[in-house]
Amino acid sequence: MMHEIIRFEQVSYTYEDGREALRNLSVSLHSGEKVAVLGENGAGKSTFFLLCNGVLHPTRGQVFLEGVPVTQKRQSLTALRRKVGFVFQDPDVQLLAGTVEEEISFGPLNLGWDEATVRKAVEQSIANLRLEAFRTRAPQYLSGGEKKRVSIADVLAMSPALILLDEPASSLDPMHTQLLEQNLAMLESRGIALLISTHDVNFAWRWADRVLLFHAGTLMADTTPDAVFSDPNLLAACGLTQPTLYSVSRILGLPQPIHTLEELEQQYTRQR
Repeated sequence: MMHEIIRFEQVSYTYEDGREALRNLSVSLHSGEKVAVLGENGAGKSTFFLLCNGVLHPTRGQVFLEGVPVTQKRQSLTALRRKVGFVFQDPDVQLLAGTVEEEISFGPLNLGWDEATVRKAVEQSIANLRLEAFRTRAPQYLSGGEKKRVSIADVLAMSPALILLDEPASSLDPMHTQLLEQNLAMLESRGIALLISTHDVNFAWRWADRVLLFHAGTLMADTTPDAVFSDPNLLAACGLTQPTLYSVSRILGLPQPIHTLEELEQQYTRQR
């Protein structure tokens, strides 16, 4: 059974220059969910992520972690960041240590775990992300795809309930993009909720079971991918297009839109 991890109640955030980045946001995120966060640049997606992880604090409204109000006290923020991990778009922002092994141990050590618990968490995270060959390497000198794996391992070592990923496939080549999606499937199999900010509507269509669509600081839709991408007026208002396979489904007159090339092949085979 899914349980609530984080909840926003009428949350707004205004930056120091007076720009209101989010207004009156009410939304809940639950265990096991795969959520795509869509919207144009400046729509409020990054601000939403920073509020989820406690980097920012609401100007108005309240954030709750498992039903408990989040405050700016150290204990409250530590609990939030223990449960909600953040994988930045640029891994170089996140990677600071001298070796991959030291990098992955940084979070658990900051949580005050004992040495044996930290060691176990680091080893599990290295194994899950297949980083055994990189443990003594300096993360700053790895490839973009390898850095992304290390940054996910960073977060995974703290056993989060929810992981936020900001444009995780940006700048990755096709091979590392495929590997990233395999890693996402691994995280999903562990029951971790995944919240991914992306401009890639094709990825959102085939991967997500829920879409949060932002526009100009307002949550315009919180629903299924089918409901979002079947609404041309909503897409036009938010600067989005329909995914390729959704459009193909309509062109071919299929009874249900397809989400993957495998589904397209199966449909084509049945119709022959």
